[in-house]
Amino acid sequence: MLTGALAVVFDTTIVNIALETLGRQLRVPVSTVQWITTGYLLALGMAVPTTNWLTGRFGGKKVWLAALALFLAGSVGASLAPDATTLIVCRVVQGAGGGLMLPVMQTLLVQAANGRSLGRATAVIALPALLGPVLGPVLGGLIVQHLTWRWIFWVNVPFCLAGLALAWRFMPSGERDRDAALDWIGLALLCPGIAAIIFGLSRVGAGGGFGHAEVLLPLVAGATLVACFAVRALRTDGTPLVDVRLLGNSSFSAASALMFLSGFVLYGAMLLIPLYFQQVGGRDALTAGILLAPQGIGVLLSRGPAGTLTDRLGARPVTAVGLAVTALGTLPFAWAGPGIETWWLVAALVVRGIGLGAVTIPIMTSAYEGLARDRVPHASVITRTLQQIGGSFGTAVLAVVLNSELARHPGGPPDAAAAFGHTFWWSVGFTVLALAVSAWLPSRLTRRATGR
Repeated sequence: MLTGALAVVFDTTIVNIALETLGRQLRVPVSTVQWITTGYLLALGMAVPTTNWLTGRFGGKKVWLAALALFLAGSVGASLAPDATTLIVCRVVQGAGGGLMLPVMQTLLVQAANGRSLGRATAVIALPALLGPVLGPVLGGLIVQHLTWRWIFWVNVPFCLAGLALAWRFMPSGERDRDAALDWIGLALLCPGIAAIIFGLSRVGAGGGFGHAEVLLPLVAGATLVACFAVRALRTDGTPLVDVRLLGNSSFSAASALMFLSGFVLYGAMLLIPLYFQQVGGRDALTAGILLAPQGIGVLLSRGPAGTLTDRLGARPVTAVGLAVTALGTLPFAWAGPGIETWWLVAALVVRGIGLGAVTIPIMTSAYEGLARDRVPHASVITRTLQQIGGSFGTAVLAVVLNSELARHPGGPPDAAAAFGHTFWWSVGFTVLALAVSAWLPSRLTRRATGR
């Protein structure tokens, strides 16, 4: 499953690096190019809530194979696209497949763990999500610099083919409920609601902030639809599309809040760091992507120990230490000036990666702690959605802050360094806020006391 999932997480970050190249070679304006990303994200967001019903009705293996085949078809279509319109349509197909794959992977691996060694199980689940934003820009930079844009999508094909073969051979068929009923009203409320929120957040940069109609209207409409879904899900006698009553569990609600904030901590800063190396350090896009690689090394160093320590000590202490280390690794960027040595920032990225690797795993473990098997798919949908929206929200907020600071510091690299420094302090602040919320995660002692 990891083989197929890597195609999804790499694809998103690789395409982001190549947007300028795509616009230039396809001869389309920025407003059209943005839909290559926006269309993908909207399809992904709308697909996620359906995974609970699909896995119940058809079984996890069939849904996984179908989703991976859909992503493969979208990748091949995108690589052969003759124009921007066809490329956008193929990206929507990719997004639908990717939106199904990631929560299905979470659900099946947690259910396979069956409550045992959840920390080590979630260490496996978290690997693609942690490595994608770090290694994707490196791969994207290499492709943009040395190959044609079509290879951005061809690179997915080997991962998809290998993933299909491995899943067909080794995955069990999984449990099925042939009588599972689809919550059509919930589907009509939740999927457009999530899509509207993501669309509004994607327009923050183009609109110049949160106060414009093209941002506010979809955000308000989306929030209203999601709120209506939540009220109906709480009152219905049947099985809702997503069981929001899980949020009444203190451990799960704390983990959900932290999944939202982790989107700020991971994806928000991943917007800033490559831009810092380019605008302050004077590096090209490929070099900036390569300089991000040490963060991936840090993630790999801490991923295994974080899973083991979570099983032994509980989620709270591991998360708190991980967030503190992440903040420590971000501080050099907040203090850095244009003359700072690159090796110092590279070392900071290793530290930051160690912290990130130790954060996501205990949070996800806490989200699944003590859940009955049939509630795991609902938990996967909620946590996946909150992380995605948190990432979009964090990126939008930091983009607005950075643009504001750059407008106040319109000079050369020294002024740009000051603007980035102030913006990185916001990233540190979000990390500290997440550290405060982590106090509500369960400790090992709490789990024993409650008999879970």
